[in-house]
Amino acid sequence: MPILRKESEIFPPGLFSLSLDEAPWEVVHVRSRQEKMLARVLVNRDQPFYLPQVEKCVKRGGRTFKSFLPLFSGYVFLRRTEQTRPVLWSSGVVTRVIPVEDQRVLDEELRQLRALQEAGATLTPRPDLAPGDRVRITEGVFSGYVGTLVKERDSVSLVVSISSLNKSVLAELPRDVLVRHQPFGRHP
Repeated sequence: MPILRKESEIFPPGLFSLSLDEAPWEVVHVRSRQEKMLARVLVNRDQPFYLPQVEKCVKRGGRTFKSFLPLFSGYVFLRRTEQTRPVLWSSGVVTRVIPVEDQRVLDEELRQLRALQEAGATLTPRPDLAPGDRVRITEGVFSGYVGTLVKERDSVSLVVSISSLNKSVLAELPRDVLVRHQPFGRHP
């Protein structure tokens, strides 16, 4: 995993003071891992956006590496202006623009999210794992094992049932060491 530095999350600083009528919200879906690339393009072209990021620490070889990843992988929130569309399509990373039906609801949700960030709250992205899902463990003593997600213990821990020889072992594991298990020959 590359080390990703923290970049602009919000531009301009007064983004939330813009009028919803003059600069409505849109949600932009980008190619995989291109959120920060689009943010750099938007800053360089003076286009308003919000890209909330979270800190992720990974330990490798006794060292800790820190990255800043988008909270909503694949998405950037922006405020549409007259120049927005040409800037988006010239970036080469946008796959689609999703119109926002209820501007006031999204605006309030994003304001609350920003307030949480500014207050120092720890935000945790929630991958789409739910009880009953088959998962593969990627790190630790059970690395490579496949199990069934039993329950969510808290925001970072999951309880996984690992069956072997018709016996089951329950293990509490951090969320970041589990991935959805795809049996051979099946695609998502």
